[in-house]
Amino acid sequence: MNTLPALTLRPALVADAPAIVALIDDLMPFLTLHPDGAGAEKFIEHCRLPAIENYLSQEKYRYQIADLQGELAGVVAMRDNTHLFHMFVPRALHRRGIALRLWQAARDAALARGKVTAFTVNSSLYALPIYIRIGFVPTGPKVEQGGIAFVPMQMTLTE
Repeated sequence: MNTLPALTLRPALVADAPAIVALIDDLMPFLTLHPDGAGAEKFIEHCRLPAIENYLSQEKYRYQIADLQGELAGVVAMRDNTHLFHMFVPRALHRRGIALRLWQAARDAALARGKVTAFTVNSSLYALPIYIRIGFVPTGPKVEQGGIAFVPMQMTLTE
């Protein structure tokens, strides 16, 4: 793993939505069954600017971004304090530890808010190895629907 200059993690703002959307757009071929997004129009719509701005403005979604020397180095979001809703890192920064840092920040913030016994995530097939590495386990088989494929996963917390 190459070392990076210090990342700055902070809560995301609605003003960050265009950069978040651009990041997700670049990664879309890893998220949809077909690289052109065919069949995944509903999923893609939920990753467009109006949807991301809406998520950022709701209390039930907690977004954080990683900044690396003024550039977006990743984004993470929890829904309802227990579901890892979004976690994206730019391609050029994959395998550099940023996803782990984002997950730790999201997890720690959720735990600080309390009453968490488990976390869930619907992992893309591409992201499956990182989720397994950080402790999530599959809770069912791969699901293909709406032009995407994912594996439902959970991390149960021990006391």
